Amino acid sequence: MTSIGILGTGRVGSGLARALAAAGHEVVLGHRQPPEETAAHDTDPARPLRHTDQRTTAATADIVLNATPGDTSLERLSALEAELAGKILIDVSNATHHGPDGLPSDLCYPGGSLAERLQRALPATRVVKTLNTMLFPVMTAPGSLSTPPTVYLSGDDADAKTVTAGLLADLGWRPEWIEDLGDITTARATEALMLLVPHVLRRRGFQPFAVSLAR
Repeated sequence: MTSIGILGTGRVGSGLARALAAAGHEVVLGHRQPPEETAAHDTDPARPLRHTDQRTTAATADIVLNATPGDTSLERLSALEAELAGKILIDVSNATHHGPDGLPSDLCYPGGSLAERLQRALPATRVVKTLNTMLFPVMTAPGSLSTPPTVYLSGDDADAKTVTAGLLADLGWRPEWIEDLGDITTARATEALMLLVPHVLRRRGFQPFAVSLAR
């Protein structure tokens, strides 16, 4: 059983936590502040989630997922360099500025990516970018779409990407739906796809979708 720590307790982080716990993993949700009550957060008493602060989560988990807001992730995770050393960090966030309607408008790191910045700031950590090209419900239910979706992998460490692909399988992603793009610099391509999302949402509403390859 793998211990997975998730930084970020919003819809993305909480959804991933529940799905990974259901798959048999030990999951810890990392809050910005130590939570006063944990029982209220647990929706499945058979597989309760543990709750603690983000520093403790990063220090004690085998694998860490970044589901914090992308525009503040670099600062938050850079402060956890010692705790994340030697770990796999799976980054599912997108670093964007938001327009007046609250939807993404511009990239925070044009010509680069959040994942690349994280890898530079955390040289002893193996960063893998994935799950950032879809609405959050698809992350844990890829089979719910009417056409096969694609999830992308970017990272410098092949073993870390293999471990990440295994977790994706636990979330319902079939091997043929997983596209390994290459090293961490390829994350700038998938993060740039976020600029497509607000236009789709304005026309279609918040209907689950993924930006996928058609073969």
